[in-house]
Order: sequence, then C-alpha cells, then structure tokens
Amino acid sequence: MPELPEVETTLRAIKKFQRQQLIEIKVNNRNLRWKVAKSIEIDTKNQRILNLKRRAKYIIFELESLSLLLHLGMSGSLRIAKRDENYFLKHDHIEFIFENEKIIYNDPRRFGSLHITRDINNHNLIRFLGPEPLSKSFNNKYLFNLCTNSKTNIKTLLMNQKNVVGIGNIYASEALFLSKINPVKQSNKLTIEECKRLTASSKKILNSAIKCGGTTLKDFYSADGNAGYFKIKLNVYGREGLDCSKCNSKIKKVTVNNRATFYCSQCQS
Repeated sequence: MPELPEVETTLRAIKKFQRQQLIEIKVNNRNLRWKVAKSIEIDTKNQRILNLKRRAKYIIFELESLSLLLHLGMSGSLRIAKRDENYFLKHDHIEFIFENEKIIYNDPRRFGSLHITRDINNHNLIRFLGPEPLSKSFNNKYLFNLCTNSKTNIKTLLMNQKNVVGIGNIYASEALFLSKINPVKQSNKLTIEECKRLTASSKKILNSAIKCGGTTLKDFYSADGNAGYFKIKLNVYGREGLDCSKCNSKIKKVTVNNRATFYCSQCQS
C-alpha cells in the first residue's frame, strides 16, 4: 500500500500540472471504494488547478470552485502520458485530461477513491485526521500526552491516523527500530525521552524515504515512471530471520493488530 513517502513522491511528480487548466475528467469505471460522483465530469470541466497538495495519504486538487480528493488505496498509482496516447492498461479507471498531457489513475484492487467537495477541510475523510508527522505539531510532548492516556501498543497508536497521519506499517516498524522501542510495548509505559526518540526517528525515516523516492516492495512507481528504491535501506521490515544490522540477533516477525510487524528483540525494549 502506498504510504506517505510514496504519496509525496507521486505528488511531486504531478506538481507540474499546478496552474494548468483541467480540460476534462474521463471516468472509465466509477466502482472504486466509493462510487465516483456522476457530476464530476461536468463540475470540473475547464477548471484551472490552483494548487496540488497532500494531506496524509490523500492528494488534493484545488480547483477554482471546488476540490478533488484522491486516495490511491492499496494498489493505486498515477502515471503521466501524452494527451493523444491511445495506449491503455487494464484497470485504468480515471483520466485527468490537460492541454498536452494526461494523468491516468490505475488501481487493480479498486480500494482507492476520488471525491469532489466544496469544503475540503470539513470533508469526512479529512477533518478528523491527526497532525502531519513532518510538522512541528508532531513532537515529543504531543506524543507523550497521547501515550499517557493509552493502553494500546505503541505501533498501533502510531498507525492510528487520528493520532498522526501517514505512518503506515513499513515506516512504523522502521521508526520503532531506530528508536529502540519494542512495537508491542504498551503506550503508557513510554517515557518522554522515548517519545522524543520516536518522533525524531519517524521524521528521519520518512524524510529518507521521500528523498529516495519511496519504497519498492512490489510495484510502486512514481507518476513519472521512476521506481522507489528505499527498500535497500530497510532495517527490519520484511527481514524475518535475517541478522539485525545493529547486533547478532535475528529479526523477528509478529502480528500486531492484524499487521505483520518486524523487530529485533535485543535492540528494542
């Protein structure tokens, strides 16, 4: 599933369409996670894109009179093609047509979604989200206050989008490893120092992944066709049974909240 670095990388690849006129949207299949609104083609026709930005794992197209909210879901991706290109792939569901090029949304599993709204900040998918992990709002004091009142394990707390957005399974495992914190540790057992390490590690791992273009696990490619290559720097995720990069112990795998979780029992306490 594309996580925050993959979504940020995708956003940067399509940023050139900011200020361009969106000639039209073509919907080839409305049956995504939620049905695409029937009015979307008419409401967006010939509107200029004033801004392209990211909130959590959502890409937001701010148009002249409304906004589009795009989520890539489990398997969604964007690619850029020439406007007159007639080459289509299976699962090409939506096309954003511009003067010379188009952005094509492809999603084999159809867990992604595209929404239209005139009040983006109060949209149900946006208004309850927590702070961005790379912002100043996500700091040791904020995290410590969350942990103090929570008996859930720290990995689940970290992946809850109401607490902090965009930290998915891969980067939660990696950030906890860098912080030397066991993923199943009860949140209210964390100290303020551990929260300081964890917020710093989360920012470090996300920034590194963005710099590298995301993580290629199966088939993640940015909209400009480049593959993410952060996988070579993973310390624990997907490394069950392999040597820890910090000690001689083997990386372990457990299931936390129905998600595969990787950690070193010696380095993480």
